[in-house]
Amino acid sequence: MVTAITDGVKVSVETIYQPEYSNPANEHFMFAYRIEISNLSDYQVQLMRRQWVIFDSNSSRREVDGEGVVGVQPIINPGESHVYVSGCNLKTDIGSMKGTYLMKRLVDEGEFEVDIPEFQLIAPYKLN
Repeated sequence: MVTAITDGVKVSVETIYQPEYSNPANEHFMFAYRIEISNLSDYQVQLMRRQWVIFDSNSSRREVDGEGVVGVQPIINPGESHVYVSGCNLKTDIGSMKGTYLMKRLVDEGEFEVDIPEFQLIAPYKLN
């Protein structure tokens, strides 16, 4: 698990390779990731947008951005967390992701960016 804290918002990421949804012969490797966003601040925050930078080990890079996460723009109260699971497909069995969330403090409508720490996407057989 990797973790980062930005302006009172903690982001923790765990990943898992999904062989049942992968097809290495066709350069299709599927990974799931579980993200927990914890509000360590004294104010309610809302996740407005996300931006990802995704790398394959073949030097390809793609960017993905959009509103919220998995169809929601969650409001996270102080001391609480929001957890979601999503996925990413790669053309290689090794890659990485990193990014940012655009958050809004509901007390004053102030927006700020929260770092999503870089995490590795590695098929387990590459580790042996």
